[in-house]
Amino acid sequence: MKTKITLLLAALFVSFNFSFAQQDEECMNNLSIFDSYVKSKKYDDAYEPWSVVRNKCPKFNRAIYAHGEKILLHKVGNSTGADQVGHINDLMVLYDQSREHFKSKYDLGEVLVDKANLAYKYQKELGKTDAQLYDMFDEAYTKDAKNFTNAKGLYTYFSLIVDLFDAGQKPAQAMFDKYDDVIEVIENIVGDNTLKLNKLVEKEESGTALSKKEGKLKDYYEANIKALEEQVVPSMDKKLGDRANCDVLVPLYERDFENKKTDEIWLQRAMNRMYAKGCKEDPLFLKLVEQKNSIKPTADTSYYLYLLTGEQKYFDQTLDLESDPLRKAKLYKKLANDLKSKGSYGRARQYYMESMKLNPSDGSPYLAIAAMYAKSANNCGSDNFSKRAVFWLAATEAEKAGRVDGRLRSAASKSAKSYRASAPSKSDIFTKGNSGEVIKIGCWIQRSVTVPKI
Repeated sequence: MKTKITLLLAALFVSFNFSFAQQDEECMNNLSIFDSYVKSKKYDDAYEPWSVVRNKCPKFNRAIYAHGEKILLHKVGNSTGADQVGHINDLMVLYDQSREHFKSKYDLGEVLVDKANLAYKYQKELGKTDAQLYDMFDEAYTKDAKNFTNAKGLYTYFSLIVDLFDAGQKPAQAMFDKYDDVIEVIENIVGDNTLKLNKLVEKEESGTALSKKEGKLKDYYEANIKALEEQVVPSMDKKLGDRANCDVLVPLYERDFENKKTDEIWLQRAMNRMYAKGCKEDPLFLKLVEQKNSIKPTADTSYYLYLLTGEQKYFDQTLDLESDPLRKAKLYKKLANDLKSKGSYGRARQYYMESMKLNPSDGSPYLAIAAMYAKSANNCGSDNFSKRAVFWLAATEAEKAGRVDGRLRSAASKSAKSYRASAPSKSDIFTKGNSGEVIKIGCWIQRSVTVPKI
């Protein structure tokens, strides 16, 4: 059921319907009893009083469904055979009842995904086929994609269509389309979480401490983004594997091009898929890009033209056409990464900074800048001390990454520690006699660093 941070776990039992309680003291008493048992994790003891309230007073309190899920999951996990199947089916009913009696608290997509996840976990016990399971997830996506936000469910949904493709039950195009469908859902979730996270990061960076609630929300947004971007998407790509290599994609898209060349969505997805799978050198990629650009120029088509031609005008056009701040931040970062790989560090830093203005909760540009500083240390100082002083700058940038982006906290800490180990030691500072002085770092860096006081 709801696993989002709503901070109502502690308040779940507080909001009794007292007028109803006066009418049915039995429900009130049993609610109090099973709530106490659940909090003590005595689920078997909670079962009977919970059943009384569920059956007699189904609208009495939402604890019937939040706690009921825990009780029935315990029953499912501690039973076998017909008893286990009975508890699984009862939990399916409970999910439906949660929406029936507390519709405003349980979204349709969420309930349908909960049921699909449960059926997938106990596929063998329920005798479900892959096709039946896929249809359960597909119902959630079709009826309420907005609330299909469960990371595990999103991966399973895609994984099942790959299995059905392998079994000859789904065509390749359906598999590729579903990949794009799920990726779009993930991008929407990540985008929404990122915008909320950015507000908290900006508040924190301004020097205002976050409240306890805000701190928990920040951790939740970071964890959710990380789970989707670093676990679900890579797992989907791994599952797809060579089923979407250039040898498969090119003949498929060439075959369908004439019939689909006015379909903007098909062209967009074909371009994206070929680019993602490293097929941009094939003439078909340019053909797709030019066709899409002739129908409706977009930030994506301009960016692909930039990649194909290397002409800056196309990248400038990309930025002009892109209105979404998070997508624009990614574009700035892509260009910065490209410039960094070519050794154009000054321009790369400029675009990394533009990216961070638009997406302040992404700490990766700080780490990239730190790496550029460290790599330039030997070229950006007048003597050994000033060259090594560059590592203080690198460490500072790395530490910024960990401060704004909890997902990078560990990596940023390790990087900063490594950079500081390469910077001048206390004995070096003592020998130089410049404790507390400000050193100007030259070349492309053009920054100042203060020598630590000893």
